[in-house]
Amino acid sequence: MMVHNPWHSVEPDLEGFEVNAIIEISNGSRAKYELDKETGLLRLDRVLYSAVYYPANYGFIPRTYAKDDDPLDVLVLSQIAIQPLCIVRVKIIGVMQMIDQGKPDDKLISVACHDKSVSHIEEIKGMPPIFDSELRQFFEEYKRLEQKTVLVEEFADRLHAIEILEDALTRYKELYQYGPGN
Repeated sequence: MMVHNPWHSVEPDLEGFEVNAIIEISNGSRAKYELDKETGLLRLDRVLYSAVYYPANYGFIPRTYAKDDDPLDVLVLSQIAIQPLCIVRVKIIGVMQMIDQGKPDDKLISVACHDKSVSHIEEIKGMPPIFDSELRQFFEEYKRLEQKTVLVEEFADRLHAIEILEDALTRYKELYQYGPGN
């Protein structure tokens, strides 16, 4: 029996600012799940040490390889908590650029295309002013009790986010030229 790995088996299908994303963590969760790169299953990495909850659905873009040696991360805004391992069509609206323990760890920011409560948002600048502050606080605080440092550098527009996405798609193709395991 063949087990499909969502990182390698799902097409990103980038069209304009829309792309497929795979959810790892539902909005409001304290569980930090991570894709097991080898099996494609989710692994419970830890329960967050701090009394904080993920402020958005969190996942990755399939067939990408970011500068932190993982699939490219994406935050998916929606009025609902989306189930882990769900494929979600998203529209990129910006990017949060951060450094996690000395390594670049960009987070694309997107909205769920099929959620009318957010699908009208085109750019990160269309979000309420508190949005950036809440994301910054979560990501800078959620590892503090683990004695780990995260620094949010800046928020950038969707054009910069697409450049980061295209780079991660290219890096994946270069690394997995003949497919994973070849």
